[in-house]
Amino acid sequence: MRKTLLAFAVLLGFSGATMAHEYEAGNLHIDHPWSLLLPANSVNGAAYFIVQNHGKDADRLLGADTDRAASAEIHQHVEKDGMMKMQKVEGVDIPAGGKVIFAPGQYHLMLFGLKKPLTDGERFPLTLHFQKAGDVKVEIAVQKEAPLSKGAEGGTDMGHDMHGMKMN
Repeated sequence: MRKTLLAFAVLLGFSGATMAHEYEAGNLHIDHPWSLLLPANSVNGAAYFIVQNHGKDADRLLGADTDRAASAEIHQHVEKDGMMKMQKVEGVDIPAGGKVIFAPGQYHLMLFGLKKPLTDGERFPLTLHFQKAGDVKVEIAVQKEAPLSKGAEGGTDMGHDMHGMKMN
């Protein structure tokens, strides 16, 4: 019985470790980069993560790229004329001692022109370009559902409307 319980505990530990993934680059900590599973005919996608800056100086995310899409752009949702709209931004400041959440309805990376469908459970490489920390290679985990985020306000409301993207 003890061996069974021990084996189960080890298995649970490994399964949690495979879902969570974190990256360090200088004073920056990047937590669980992920993308939502979309229909196979989707031409665009999005990537999300949390960047924490443990340093005394601000940094700036300048952009990103991945071989999985024709282009990647930083976007944010803004309210304009009483409506929420998505707009491209040239960069995002990561304040010293602070964090920035890239999540549905907030800052996020748009992946335009997906070269093949995203499949549940897969991971694909993406490079984040920071002004001071430089290039940081991460793996985006494709998931059926948004993760419960310890860093997002509200914790569980991570749905995404995909900005009216063509899904057929």
